[in-house]
Amino acid sequence: MLIGQQEDTGYGGRIDLLAIAPDGSLVLIELKRSRTPRDVVAQSLDYATWVEKLRAEDVAAIYRRFAPAGNLALDFRQRFEHDLDEDAINQSHQIIIVAASLDDSTERIVAYLSERGIPMNVLCFQVFTCGGDQLLSRSWLLDPVRTQASAAETPVGPTEPWNGEFYSSFGHGPERSWEDAREYGFICAGGGPWYSKTLQLLSPEDRVWVNIPSVGFVGVGRVEGRAQPASSFLVKTGAGELPVLDVLKRANYHRQFVGDPEYCEYFVPIRWLDNVPAESAVREIGLFGNQNSVCKPTTSKWRSTIDRLKDRFPGFDN
Repeated sequence: MLIGQQEDTGYGGRIDLLAIAPDGSLVLIELKRSRTPRDVVAQSLDYATWVEKLRAEDVAAIYRRFAPAGNLALDFRQRFEHDLDEDAINQSHQIIIVAASLDDSTERIVAYLSERGIPMNVLCFQVFTCGGDQLLSRSWLLDPVRTQASAAETPVGPTEPWNGEFYSSFGHGPERSWEDAREYGFICAGGGPWYSKTLQLLSPEDRVWVNIPSVGFVGVGRVEGRAQPASSFLVKTGAGELPVLDVLKRANYHRQFVGDPEYCEYFVPIRWLDNVPAESAVREIGLFGNQNSVCKPTTSKWRSTIDRLKDRFPGFDN
């Protein structure tokens, strides 16, 4: 969701675009235009030092200048269908460079920074004419899931080595049901690549702790397979294995997008080690939270969260 344009950084320049992701993280977008590739990379990193320091009230002020008739909280709610948590604003950020082409040295620089935890990516595009139409082709230099995951794993503030425990945000509501997930053994996400792609981070035997935003932690389980679209995912029932959308009736699961690989619901099979109903969710002050469907947090809060959750879900090591 775009929230700013041509903002003065105070560092002798203006950012091209600023956006906010569904988890409240910020996305700095720089357009190459006539600048050399190396110049735009260096300038993006310089501007990112400005983005990193933005507070919630700064972000709200930027949006007021961008959309004078808008309201950040209300417009965020309308765009992403969940509330914007003020404490989550700008806990992490990523850098996107938009260019028609890129030289080899810049590709190496961006890849190098990404491999070392700097969430930077390049979106390349070309425009073609076909009869009376213009077609826009786009491709990412790096897997955008990798950039999104890197931003989620490296929040603003002190970090530490990842503890091997995965976090999952489960959007319980009209689109998906936690009761279904408990009964049939899965976690899921859909409605767009930002939500579903991070499910690909999970591999068989990974342990994942599941949180329902604004409700609390509800379970822990072992992954039993890779993420699959709704069209091919099967669940075990008394009548054998059946297509998931033929069985689940408590929620919608983006059925209208079942044939769309970008917006359909994706499912990951889970063997539950311990879980509770949503009304018995574990919710305490100080526990880690994030809107990413899956991430590998490296904040110290995640380590302390796991220590507390192991007491509340004693079957975690079954």
